[in-house]
This record gives sequence, C-alpha cells and structure tokens, in this order.
Amino acid sequence: MAGIYFHFPFCRQACHYCNFHFSTQLKHQQTMLKAFEKEISLRNDEIPQRLESIYFGGGSPSLLSPRAIENLLNIVMRDSLHNDKIEITIEVNPDDVSDAYLNQLKSIGVNRISIGIQSFFDHELRMMNRIHSAAQAINAIERTAHYFDNFSIDLIYGVPGSNSTTWKNNLNRALSFDPPHLSSYALTVEPKTVLAHLVKIKQLDLLDEEWVKSQYDWMVDRMEEAGLENYEFSNYSKPGFQSINNSNYWEGKAYIGIGPAAHSFDGYRKRSWNIANNQKYMKSLEQGILPSQHEKLKEHEAFNEYIMTGLRTAKGVSLEKVHQSFGNHYVTYLEQQVENHLIPQRLYWDGDALKVSKGAKFLSDGIASDLFILKD
Repeated sequence: MAGIYFHFPFCRQACHYCNFHFSTQLKHQQTMLKAFEKEISLRNDEIPQRLESIYFGGGSPSLLSPRAIENLLNIVMRDSLHNDKIEITIEVNPDDVSDAYLNQLKSIGVNRISIGIQSFFDHELRMMNRIHSAAQAINAIERTAHYFDNFSIDLIYGVPGSNSTTWKNNLNRALSFDPPHLSSYALTVEPKTVLAHLVKIKQLDLLDEEWVKSQYDWMVDRMEEAGLENYEFSNYSKPGFQSINNSNYWEGKAYIGIGPAAHSFDGYRKRSWNIANNQKYMKSLEQGILPSQHEKLKEHEAFNEYIMTGLRTAKGVSLEKVHQSFGNHYVTYLEQQVENHLIPQRLYWDGDALKVSKGAKFLSDGIASDLFILKD
C-alpha cells in the first residue's frame, strides 16, 4: 500500500480553471469530517500496517484546523507500523499561511507542504480568480521555508496574455526561493468551468499551442540548470525530494482515497471512486454505506494505463514489467509500435526502459496513445 489521500471538498472561492469537486458552502465541514471518520472505519481492513504517504488535498485542506488534521492522522495511523520516513503532505493556499499555523502543522507530524502559488503576477491571479495576492504568495513561501525543509511550489504556465518574459519571471521567482520541489501545470480548459465560458464568449483568448510548448520546453531546460530533476512530466525535485505521493501514483502503486470524489486503486486492476456529491456522500456514510463504485480494468486497459503513466516519468516503461504483468504478446506489440517513434527520436531505449526524448516531452500523452492497444 502506497498511501492514503484525503479529498477535502471545500474552498472559500472557486478558481476559474478548476474542475475538481468542491463546494464554497463551508457550513458542513464538521459533518464532512465525521463522514471521513466513518469511511475510514468502514474501510479499516484496507488500511495496511505500513504506510508510505498521507496526503491532504482538495479543495482547500488548509481550511482544516491542525487539531482536525491530527485527529485524522491518529485514526489512520492507529494500527500502522509507520516510521519516521512516512511523507505527510498538506496542500495550502498562501492566504492561509501563518507562523502559528505552520508551527502547529509541524508539531502534529506534517512534514511536507505544497503551496498553491500558480503565479507571482496579480493580474494573472485575478484572471484565474485565485483568492490570494502575489505579496501573499511570496510571504507564504518565505514562512514555509522557515519551518519546513520539504516543501513544493505549484505554478501554472500557458496563461492567457502571458509571454516568454512573464513566464520566465514567474519561474525564476519561484526558483529564487530554492524550493526542493516544484510542480508546474499547463492551464487547460475544462468543461463546465468559468474559464471555458470566458473562452466561449471570446472574453479570453487562449495561447497558441506552440507558445505553450515553448514555455514548457524552456522550463525543462531551466529546471535542469537549477538542478531539479524532471522525474514526472509536471514534477521537478532536488535529489531526495521526489514526492512519494506523486511517485507512487505514477508508478501504479495502491492507494486509498477518502472523501467525496476520491479515487482508490488496489495496485493491480481494481479501481473505485466515491460519489462526487457532498450531501449524498455524508448521508450514505451516516447510514453506514460506502458511497462508492468499482471497476476492474481489462488487461489491455491496464496495459494502456501503464504506458500512459510510465512515459510521463523519468523511469520510463520497463519491458520486463510489461512481460511480467501482461505477457510476451504485449512486449512484441510494444516493440513494433515503438518503431514509428524511434527514427524521429521522440522515443528511445535506455537499456530495458522506453523513454520520451527531452524534445518530445510536451507530446508524451499523444505519443503514449499511439502505443495503446484498442479493443472493444
């Protein structure tokens, strides 16, 4: 078992680009926490004795009090033979960061902070409808670095109206704090978001894909120059600071998702997900019923998923793992499909591992889809 993920589905304000499950109605937070406890109780047999990571995401989990976080940690770790190396992360909004809050988080065992900065420009933050300011972003990083050796900064590139200069300034500003970890995501238009509406009514013009690619390509070079490894498409870290939560997800390890809309995986073929409705989630658990659905991946679906996730990582896709997990037929198929990408140097073999070349990283998801096995 890799870890446990808590999805805390509340935010003070809705970001224009976000399609995650959340609510800005904050009055049911305590009832939600009780539902978390009930779900953990009903799934107690799934929680192993050894955990590698516990991650609080959302939503805005920094709305949670340290006492509430400590209570959840005590419950899930009660029967665990955890060690000091367990990674305990909480995502925080810059406006929630204070010396007292950080000190309390550290005192209850939280050892990693992920800060949702997104941009150091106020006009970009307003366009995204982020609740914090650029000044609060800087303050949050400085305070976090004082209390935590292990922290991450989140940025967004491909922002409408941005150019090479603004993006370079954003990334260089983030790197000036010498972060051990940095995650950076392209701004994407998700259905049923405010961003999608603004684009539809032509109030916002998206950047051309080539511009977005140029920002990504420059970032890869700049991160390498700064000594941060691109261990996964959107994630960079100093040696020894790779996120265990992130790495285990991309390596297909098992995890449990607690909370509405949270997903779980058994590390093999079985997936489950909770209902994406706060009221129905809480009511179901009040009745002692897990509000979840399940599916078992078919063999070719599991293969496709491994190709997709593997090619996004620095480790790549292992032929030995393909052979062990799916059989020689899949190895032969993969070797044949790869040929079309070797000559243009989009893919290359590094011993047993199939990897995406540096210049083709931005295209990795599309390349992966070319290697899929399609079946009815």
